[in-house]
Amino acid sequence: MKLMSVKLPVLAALALVLSAGTAAAGPDYVCKGDRVEKGGSTQFTVRRSGSEVTIEKGGSTKGKAVKRGSKMEVEVGGSTKATIANGKIEKGGASWSTVSDAQRKFDCDDTVAATLWVLFQINVLP
Repeated sequence: MKLMSVKLPVLAALALVLSAGTAAAGPDYVCKGDRVEKGGSTQFTVRRSGSEVTIEKGGSTKGKAVKRGSKMEVEVGGSTKATIANGKIEKGGASWSTVSDAQRKFDCDDTVAATLWVLFQINVLP
């Protein structure tokens, strides 16, 4: 009986420690104006022209989102890599992810978050 009374507090403390390690982390990147920051340091620049959104790193264009009809197309070097529409990110017409998933990593508006997410997935960005 005495052994059981010792084990329960130890198990409760262990469960608390383990659950703290699995708590949901905040976004890795945060948009501040035309900058995308990680840990307070600018990683990317966002340029907007009309409905077009361009992602730059070190002054070089890495990709862009361009409005085509009701969708946004994520392009790299003029080639479409994915589309963003109705809260979904699609690749080749198949569902790839959601904008809300992208915003978990990138605390930015939907188009910027989804564009950055795609650029990371296709290894255009580190």
